[in-house]
Amino acid sequence: MEQKQTQPLSTVQSGTSVRLSSIEAGRGLNSRLASMGLVPNTVITVVNNGHPGPFVISVKGSRMMLGRGMAQKIMVCSYDHAKNHSRLSGQPE
Repeated sequence: MEQKQTQPLSTVQSGTSVRLSSIEAGRGLNSRLASMGLVPNTVITVVNNGHPGPFVISVKGSRMMLGRGMAQKIMVCSYDHAKNHSRLSGQPE
């Protein structure tokens, strides 16, 4: 079975789209992010990841700012990899 290559959302460059793989946090943060639409397999586009400056993402047509600590706990995989993996495993995109 193929392993997904995951990385923290905080390391993704501006303008890149990724797919949310998991959130490595407690129930409180998981619940808060889920209420914002950040659930597994959601496509996230990083709008701004400048240092210094806000960490801005776009999810389902809405922009939101995240703290860098939050972004560090959100694990993502490349959008292309996720699409190819879904095709190979027979899962719908």
